[in-house]
Formats: sequence, structure tokens, C-alpha cells
Amino acid sequence: MIEGPDNIVLQYLRHISTQVDRLVEDVADIKIRLTNVEENMAVMNRRMDRFEQRLDRIDRRLGLAEA
Repeated sequence: MIEGPDNIVLQYLRHISTQVDRLVEDVADIKIRLTNVEENMAVMNRRMDRFEQRLDRIDRRLGLAEA
């Protein structure tokens, strides 16, 4: 009779361990995806900065903004 409760506890622990393993994999995947998003955002910010610089030059050439 003692084996019964121990086996149930072990089964629950194995189940919990499996779920934790899945969570670890999911978090690793999310980290990779978040890194990709951050890198893409940095690229977009650099492009926006260049657009702003170009627009400033155009404004100055056309006399729309102070030099």
C-alpha cells in the first residue's frame, strides 16, 4: 500500500517536470523572437533617422527651415 501514494506523487512530479520543460522551451523561443523584433526595431529607427536628416537638408535647401 505504501507504493501507491509514492507512485502518484512521482507521476505528478514527472508531469510537472514535463510541463516545466515545455515552458523552458517556449521561453527560449520567445527570447529569440523578441531579440529579432528588437533588432528590426533598431534598423527601422536608423532608417527613420536618415529620413529625418534628408528631410532637414531638403527643408534647408528650399529655404523652408532655418539653417
